[in-house]
Amino acid sequence: QVQLVESGGGLVQAGGSLRLSCAASGRTVSSYTLAWFRQPPGKEREFVATISRGGGVTSYADSVKGRFSISRDNAKNTVSLQMNSLKPQDTAVYYCAAGFWATASTTDYPYWGQGTQVAVSS
Repeated sequence: QVQLVESGGGLVQAGGSLRLSCAASGRTVSSYTLAWFRQPPGKEREFVATISRGGGVTSYADSVKGRFSISRDNAKNTVSLQMNSLKPQDTAVYYCAAGFWATASTTDYPYWGQGTQVAVSS
């Protein structure tokens, strides 16, 4: 069992930056692949980025590639998402997730945080 708590969301102007953090607790967090998903208003939850157990392998959705960066600190049991050059279409609730496989599918992640709101104004 893993518990996840996100923080760092807020309101930012287009072109700005935000850094989201997710604190994990419970079983050895380094045993899990960690990921960020987001759910825009009125839409389904979608994949943003994932990072392997050791942090050496990352993967991004095409829509955020080159603008977002995922990282993890296994000593501190945290995963972060640095978001730069934000666009209004990045507005969403952002969720941290833990699973066993580095995929883009929500069904491969059994553990989820409660989400943090990110709003980007034009």
